[in-house]
Amino acid sequence: MSITAVPLKPVKRGILVYLWIGIAVLVIAAIALAFQTPVDPSTSFLARNARAAGVLTTPSGLQYQVLTPGTGASPTDDDVALVNYEGRLLDGTVFDKSQQPTPMPVAGVVPGFSEALKLMRKGAKYRIWLKPTLAYGDKSPPGIPANSTLAFDVEMLEFIPMSTYRQIQQQQQMMQQQGGAGGMPPGAGAGGPPTGR
Repeated sequence: MSITAVPLKPVKRGILVYLWIGIAVLVIAAIALAFQTPVDPSTSFLARNARAAGVLTTPSGLQYQVLTPGTGASPTDDDVALVNYEGRLLDGTVFDKSQQPTPMPVAGVVPGFSEALKLMRKGAKYRIWLKPTLAYGDKSPPGIPANSTLAFDVEMLEFIPMSTYRQIQQQQQMMQQQGGAGGMPPGAGAGGPPTGR
């Protein structure tokens, strides 16, 4: 089997010029379109934030800064952490803040918050940033727009095993059922504690 070459007719020079002009116009239009594509503000924030001094990024994309390192062990998914926290949107709007130390089951919070708690030690203070997939994603809880990147200041006061926490809750429920919750201890008088005078 042999292949016979078929000669091509020459193309007019004017057609080649128009072809190259058309390609150049398409390239310029593509570049202009790329610059007009809106950039997700949270993505650009996280990219800038990752380069800030002291900010660490985990493989999941959690960003955190150790404000106070803390000591001892870190909690696990089987623990309940006692924390103080403040949650903010990237514009600085506070959407949640603990009024007192708050118990949080480590495995019962959004993935990024859980990951951060497991990095912390007792007495630690962290600032953390959660991209939407590590926070609420496309859900919109009260005060938080869908697909928001969130910032938290978190202080780890203490943590205990979930089993111990449940025992404490059961004891408190029993005391409430027996009418002992909120009452004064036996033998306490209305005059207050002895002063030793």
